[in-house]
Amino acid sequence: MLGLVAILEIVVGRNSPESRDETLWFVLPALAVLVTPIFLRRRFPLGGPAVYWVLAAALAVIDWRPIPYAVAQFPTGLAVAFLLGNLRSTRKTAIGLAIVIAGSVIVVYEIPGHSTAELIFIPLEFAIAWLAGFAVRGRSEQAEAAELRAAAAEQERDAASRLAVAEERARIARELHDIVAHSVSVMVLQVGAVRHNLENERVDDGEALKGVERAGRTALAEDAPPARAMRMEGEEAELLPQPGLDGLGSLLDEVGRAGLPVELHVEGDACPLPRAIELSAYRIVQEGLTNALKHARATRADVTMRYEPSALQLEIRDDGLGSTTSDGLGHGLVGIRERVKIYGGEMSAGAGNGGGFVLTTRLPLAP
Repeated sequence: MLGLVAILEIVVGRNSPESRDETLWFVLPALAVLVTPIFLRRRFPLGGPAVYWVLAAALAVIDWRPIPYAVAQFPTGLAVAFLLGNLRSTRKTAIGLAIVIAGSVIVVYEIPGHSTAELIFIPLEFAIAWLAGFAVRGRSEQAEAAELRAAAAEQERDAASRLAVAEERARIARELHDIVAHSVSVMVLQVGAVRHNLENERVDDGEALKGVERAGRTALAEDAPPARAMRMEGEEAELLPQPGLDGLGSLLDEVGRAGLPVELHVEGDACPLPRAIELSAYRIVQEGLTNALKHARATRADVTMRYEPSALQLEIRDDGLGSTTSDGLGHGLVGIRERVKIYGGEMSAGAGNGGGFVLTTRLPLAP
């Protein structure tokens, strides 16, 4: 656009005393060619703008009048100097600065009657435009680096989240395996006891029970290698039984000794629950209180266990500053969410109306 303005300035002012009609046929195409390399700057970031200044110096040597007479060429030169300063390569920007200064000095030098101040300050103005481009380049590089760091951090968070989910699912699978293996072991022992106490004449019943006992023992033997594979390297099998709701009292006492007093509230009529539901409820309370103790800086907490006809609802409320999604070991809210998802339950976590942090889960008692 500025190139067209410069051409119009030459055409409209051709009758002025400063114009030379005998070179008009040369000046107009020369100005058109002068601005053409600028359109190639995307493909040639250094070459396009640099050729502009080379052509400008060459045009000034042939005929000094067009460039200073076409006022629009001055902002065009500033823009091109800015582009040369905005190059990504420091070496190329230095080359661009040398070209800008050399080209502008030649253009000013070819003007008859130029002063020393013009020979110094006019190239200095173009150098300042180059410096502005260089400064913008630095800001752009910082912004790009920040975006790359943010993207890398997001990828790391996603990877850590996926790892936490995988570890928690493996942990849940191990716990459920222990429950099932224990139940099968009890069934095998009871079947064996019944078979040994059968009367001798009930041979058919004894053989049937013997087949059941043999199938149970085979299942336990075949299940042992996959169970070992589910454990992480160096992790030993837990010899203690999996905890349940009957162990909540000990858990709350332990958390209280660690510095977080906890009060348990039970609502509704307590009823026997599936062992897996009891274990998940215990782990949910354990993780919720651990987060409150380690991350929320809470001074007290309340655990409400609400028995409903078709579900068990848990609420862990503290007066702290909030919680985190993980305790660094792949548990925390990530683990709680996975446990709730397995049973098709519901979970919510966030700031409470009266302050603090509230974690609520609902575990259906039947699928």
